[in-house]
Amino acid sequence: MGSHQMLDAHILAVFAVTTVGLLLIPGPGMLFILARGIEHGRSAAFVSVLGFQAGDALHILAATIGLSAVLVASPVAFFSVKVAGAAYLAFLGITTILRKPEVQGIDSTLRTSMQRIFVQGAVVNALNPKTALFFLAFLPQFVDPDRGEVAGQILVLGGTFMFLAVICEGAFAMFSGSLANWLRSSEKFINWQRFVVGSIYIGLAGIALLSGIAIT
Repeated sequence: MGSHQMLDAHILAVFAVTTVGLLLIPGPGMLFILARGIEHGRSAAFVSVLGFQAGDALHILAATIGLSAVLVASPVAFFSVKVAGAAYLAFLGITTILRKPEVQGIDSTLRTSMQRIFVQGAVVNALNPKTALFFLAFLPQFVDPDRGEVAGQILVLGGTFMFLAVICEGAFAMFSGSLANWLRSSEKFINWQRFVVGSIYIGLAGIALLSGIAIT
C-alpha cells in the first residue's frame, strides 16, 4: 500500500500546521543554532540545522522500530543517555570558553570544518532522549492503523517533520548569521564572544539535564 493511501491530505495538513507551530516556539534548539551562528556564521548555523535533522532521523527510525519504547521502559538507559548529552554540551561550552581569543571572529569557521559542525549538531540531538520521547509521543497521534502499515505512516510523518524543520530552523539560521555579522562590528563583543557562546552551550547542558524540554 502506497504512502498516499496511508495518509490522506487532511491528516498531513493538520500535522504540517501543528509541526510548524511547534517549530516556531523558541526553545533550546533555537539557542544552539543561534550560538553556532554567532560563533561561526550563517553557513555554520544552517549546517547545524542539517546536523540536528540527522539526529531527528535517528530518533524517528528508533520510534519506527520500537527502540524509543525500550528507552522509555528503562530509567537507567534514559538517564545514561541524558547525562551523556548534557556532558557533550557542557564540553562544547567549556572548550569554547577556553579557546584563545584570536581563534574567534569572522574567519573562525575556516578553523572548524563544516563536517565537524554537522557531526556536533547530530550528536547533540541524537544524545537527547527527550527528543526520542517527543517523537514517540507526537507522531502516533496522527497515525491511523486502519489506513495501512503503522511504520510506513510514522516514516512519512517523520520525513515531513524534518522537511518543515529544515525550512523553519533554516530561516532562523539565516537570521542568526546576520545577527553575527552585526555583532562582529563591535570590538567589545569580539573579545567576549567565546564567553557568550560557551555560556549558551553550558546553559543548554543544564536544561537538557534538569528540565523536561527536548532540544529539537
